[in-house]
Amino acid sequence: MSDLVKDAKEPRTSVELFAGGGGLAMAVHQAGFRPLLFNEFNKRACETLVASAKKTLGEDGLKITEDTKPVPPGQGQPAPLYPGDVRDLDLSGFEGKVDILAGGPPCQPFSAGGVAKGDEDKRNMFPAVFKAVREMRPKAVICENVRGLLRPSFAEYFKYIQNELRLPFEKRDDEVPWHEHNAHLNRILGTLSDDKGSSDRYRVVMIPVNAANYGVPQVRNRVVLIAFRTDLNVDVEAFEKEVKTQRFSEAALLRSMRAEDGPYWQRHTTVPGYIREEIRRQIPKVIKEDDCQPWRTLRDAIQGYGTDVKLPALPEVDLERLDEKFDFGDEVGVVDHIGWPGARIYKGHTPNRLDRPAKTVKAGVHGVPGGESVMLLDQRVKTSEDWVHLHRYMTVRETARVMTFPDEWLGSGPRGEQMRQLGNAVPVALGEFFAKAVAEALDKAEG
Repeated sequence: MSDLVKDAKEPRTSVELFAGGGGLAMAVHQAGFRPLLFNEFNKRACETLVASAKKTLGEDGLKITEDTKPVPPGQGQPAPLYPGDVRDLDLSGFEGKVDILAGGPPCQPFSAGGVAKGDEDKRNMFPAVFKAVREMRPKAVICENVRGLLRPSFAEYFKYIQNELRLPFEKRDDEVPWHEHNAHLNRILGTLSDDKGSSDRYRVVMIPVNAANYGVPQVRNRVVLIAFRTDLNVDVEAFEKEVKTQRFSEAALLRSMRAEDGPYWQRHTTVPGYIREEIRRQIPKVIKEDDCQPWRTLRDAIQGYGTDVKLPALPEVDLERLDEKFDFGDEVGVVDHIGWPGARIYKGHTPNRLDRPAKTVKAGVHGVPGGESVMLLDQRVKTSEDWVHLHRYMTVRETARVMTFPDEWLGSGPRGEQMRQLGNAVPVALGEFFAKAVAEALDKAEG
């Protein structure tokens, strides 16, 4: 079906499935897309989307709907949010009206923390994505998921996921095993020529990413799948080269720290001299040269340098109140900057370091086993053997900054639920990069 003629001044449009706390939704919106629909199953996450909508998803906001056959909102109208199972939705009313279908299907089937059952796990929602593609025929699809999909045990099934995205209209019958359907898809793909575009087919790009290489102050290894409808004749090879070009690097960070008055230290003038000396001693004598910008660090995020937009530094946490659930941002209007007592360090549970990108923010389904929410501080105390640095839990607001969420984001629920939403989210800066790249590729293809 041909797309509706679009006024050049109108923004591109998006539909967001598995929206969670809104990371990818905010990213696509910040990339210039007008949201037409959100879907999220978790009640707390839906509350977060509603609470944050006006400030993070645009003035039109969103509204809860129980309609399983929603229609696109008009200009100036709030986007519907369906707070239920995506498999219950009929999205045929959006056909020909969606530029990007975005979403991160639940990752638990493919993550170590989620037992990694893969296709056998009922939480696998990739089939729901393919159903949505069949009903809407979006111009492009963005899916983000855990790097566990690249594990050898999932290799064949991950190829099958990509094949289904290439041929979403070759619907698999429920009684047919996935590997048999994959053989059917491979036979079809073997007969096709890329120069014959079709609105029933997509070209797929798979990009393994470390979010730190895209300007996120966090080491976060993920997989991004991008698909373009073949009738649009997008230059997929040029797109793939562009998005795989590294923009930030560890080497550039080390170079910025190497000199006593290096750019990193000029940005953080209050770092104690013994911290600078300790870090500079660990820098290799030979550092790779590149044209990248420095990785952003946890200290950058807290001090407001964690994105391209400078933010105010977060209020310092009073070290005399580390054993209290004290709101350190209340006096200056910073939300959820609340201390949490009980942080520990032990073997296998090591903290974040301020002058490195943060560890991967995790949802903590089985707790947070690796110290991902603990940070080592500049301040230290002298023991009988050596100096020991103090440590504490990161606040929700600090964690949100590591995920490049705006400070206007309001997480619903207690601390653990907010951290779960953040751990399940797509970093906003990462999602925005890919959404903008998709928009530019579509612009070039459509002249």
